[in-house]
Amino acid sequence: MAAFPWHSRNRNYKAEFASCRLEAVPLEFGDYHPLKPITVTESKTKKVTRKGSTSSTSSSSSSSVMDPLSSVLDGTDPLSLFAATADPTATAAAMDSSRKKRDRDDNSMIGSDFEPWSSKRGEILTRYTTTEKLSINLFMGSEKGKAVTATSAMSEKVRTRLEELDDFEEGSQKELLNLTQQDYVNRIEELNQSLKDAWASDQKVKALKIVIQCSKLLSDTSVIQFYPSKFVLITDILDTFGKLVYERIFSMCVDNRSVLPDDFSPENVNDTAKETCLNWFFKIASIRELIPRFYVEASILKCNKFLSKTGISECLPRLTCMIRGIGDPLVSVYARAYLCRVGMEVAPHLKESLNKNFFDFLLTFKQALLTEMMERCKKLGNNALLLNSVMSAFRAEFIATRSMDFIGMIKECDESGFPKHLLFRSLGLNLALADPPESDQLQILNEAWKVITKLKNPQDYINCAEVWVEYTCKHFTKREVNTVLADVIKHMTPDRAFEDSYPQLQSIIKKVIAHFHDFSVLFSVEKFLPFLDMFQKESVRVEVCKCIMEAFIKHQHEPTKDPVILNALLHVCKTMHDSVNALTLEDEKRMLAYLINGFVKMVSFGRDFEQQLSFYVEARSMFCNLEPVLVQLIHSVNRLAMETRKVMKGNHSRKTAAFVRACVAYCFITIPSLVGIFTRLNLYLHSGQVALANQCLSQADAFFKAAISLIPEVPKTINIDGKMRPSESFLLEFLCNFFSTLLIVPDHPEHGVLFLVRELLNVIQDYTWEDSSDDKIRIYTCVLHLLSAMSQETYLYHVDKVDSNDSLYGGDSKFLAENNKLCETVMVQILEHLKALAKDEALKRQSSLGLSFFNSILAHGDLRNNKLNQLSVNLWHLAQRHGCADTRTMVKTLEYIKKRSKQPDMSHLMELALRLPLQSRT
Repeated sequence: MAAFPWHSRNRNYKAEFASCRLEAVPLEFGDYHPLKPITVTESKTKKVTRKGSTSSTSSSSSSSVMDPLSSVLDGTDPLSLFAATADPTATAAAMDSSRKKRDRDDNSMIGSDFEPWSSKRGEILTRYTTTEKLSINLFMGSEKGKAVTATSAMSEKVRTRLEELDDFEEGSQKELLNLTQQDYVNRIEELNQSLKDAWASDQKVKALKIVIQCSKLLSDTSVIQFYPSKFVLITDILDTFGKLVYERIFSMCVDNRSVLPDDFSPENVNDTAKETCLNWFFKIASIRELIPRFYVEASILKCNKFLSKTGISECLPRLTCMIRGIGDPLVSVYARAYLCRVGMEVAPHLKESLNKNFFDFLLTFKQALLTEMMERCKKLGNNALLLNSVMSAFRAEFIATRSMDFIGMIKECDESGFPKHLLFRSLGLNLALADPPESDQLQILNEAWKVITKLKNPQDYINCAEVWVEYTCKHFTKREVNTVLADVIKHMTPDRAFEDSYPQLQSIIKKVIAHFHDFSVLFSVEKFLPFLDMFQKESVRVEVCKCIMEAFIKHQHEPTKDPVILNALLHVCKTMHDSVNALTLEDEKRMLAYLINGFVKMVSFGRDFEQQLSFYVEARSMFCNLEPVLVQLIHSVNRLAMETRKVMKGNHSRKTAAFVRACVAYCFITIPSLVGIFTRLNLYLHSGQVALANQCLSQADAFFKAAISLIPEVPKTINIDGKMRPSESFLLEFLCNFFSTLLIVPDHPEHGVLFLVRELLNVIQDYTWEDSSDDKIRIYTCVLHLLSAMSQETYLYHVDKVDSNDSLYGGDSKFLAENNKLCETVMVQILEHLKALAKDEALKRQSSLGLSFFNSILAHGDLRNNKLNQLSVNLWHLAQRHGCADTRTMVKTLEYIKKRSKQPDMSHLMELALRLPLQSRT
């Protein structure tokens, strides 16, 4: 193929920059503001075809388009209003909205001092489980009396339903034995669903049967540890039943398409709704057994609002007295709990029943509101179990304000069956949540620790110590914390007792670092690091180290050079690093590297750059197995070199020049130890740029040569986020960045002209490219851009204190000749590739590359040269051949050429434009 001579056009970069600037437009400030909303005015012409009508034009703002019909009706449409009143869906929606509002109002009346049931429910189900086998009685009664004729009298209907209830109570039952906990829960859920299905199908008596059956299950305490969870599951069914009954009666109060107000009174309720409500209470009163009768009536307690203003206040004391007839103390106390919860939900202002239930509970167990109860406790001999229940049940603020009183009671209590250290643990749990009086804080700690430190059993000791460590960290200094940690070490070291208590020890570490955000204080705690030594199991030790580093990254906002912090955290990071092995997951490696990098970034010795470099050298030797850490260290050292340059304002002394060369050497030595091929390439380029900026020219050449020699090792595919991807696009991106740097790299005096560019071109030529890829030609096009920029008298950009080739050669004719030869060589490669694409399946690629090469010549070539001008015309025709070019793109390109031809010294482009025809695809 005939060679085309290359002639770069001369560029005046300053003039080009000036021409690209936006024109300054004078602005008159009046009503204009850039943030003011724009109002668009539309003109619409409406044509009406009826006889006698005329066309009318109306102008309106888009922000407020007025509908003439709506304006006449004041926004109300009588048809829509009528449909809304007649539509039962709308009525139901209104009722639903009203119900939600009532629920919100009821919740707001309860107050912040009453803990909601929802916060306890999930905790109970999670905590109280069992592996024992359970049993359940399922009703298998007959379906008699199901059909009732329309002519039946009301009294007969009532009698029939009462007979159905009797049939349930006396009918056959099936007992399912040997159920697992999950089977039992599934059965309860089936009953709950059956209740909903029965109600939906208007089988109200069947629904009541199911609720009675479920309530009876609460009398069974054979598996006592599962009883709390059983209570939660069955009261869910009762709550569902109570809600269904209430909503049913409430819906009957809808009269004349109106809904009851939220604060309705019994006078607002119609007779039908009242009769239905009374009917439900009569049905429940006919239940023979106490427990189901109590629970079902309590579940519909809210329905008393339909009958009487004082119905609920009269019903609560009666139900409280009913519980006294329950013999089993466990069943009775849970019944009281349900009544108190339902009472607070439906009538939160009636809190007297809470006190009555509570004191009934105390009388039941001969145990002792907090002050009165404490007095009763003392009269009962300070029963330890009761005292622990009190501290667990009441709010932490109440317990904390009376801490010294509780300590006195704990000292005097009877230890039989419930040891004192568990009482101190319960007290400590409260003090971790609420602060005691400041004057009592030290005395509380001393009294508690006297008991805790005497414990001989390591497990009992650590369970208590874990709780009181948080109290100590919260209210005292590092001296007291150090004493506590020393005591823990003393108790847990003998016989390696710490091996059985890693969770508690981890909890202690987390509490300490949660309260000590100043790490210089934390690591000056003498016993902190010895405490870490108790974590002998590697997996646990690494988790503790991760917690420490996460806290450091979160709370350390200023760089540090504190030797205490550095030595301690180097030890912690070394522990994490040494845990990495061949089986370590990539996610775990990333996490560890992130934490170590967070530490490395926070180390700063200020202007003591040599000490900073020494730290990086030490860190490299300690963290050599984590590639992201090595990458971070290289970037940190490069930044250190640039900070040195900044301090010296680019004029290095002998000492700083030597220091910068040491930094460069650090990077040059470290980069080959990395595995990622593109990580190494980019770091070679970045480090070479830093070396060049610091006038280390031979070192910069070494980096660039190393990058060039590494290119043949680039594989065809690389792993990106676990997926294999072609590498050519990444290589193209790297080489484009590399070319931008090579523009300002001066030639070595002992090597030929443009020696780095020549070496790079040889490597690109020898690299095995994919047949279906055009990246090689794109790279050659970028090389052509580079060589064109190198032929300019003054380069586009420079590095301060570094003379580039424009200064070294000064536009020497020999240099320009060598440059043009390289350009011609590159052009031959591009044109040969374009010729090879002259196949049916590659015509579109040929068209795209042809237009791309045309644009490159247009941007960088001197088209006053006849041969180059003719080549550009040929490429234009090639791009349009076979109809593969985008006509819109070609039109835009031609318009651009015509526009440029109007600039100074560009008139020859007009002649070129006349030679560039536009061809249609047809």
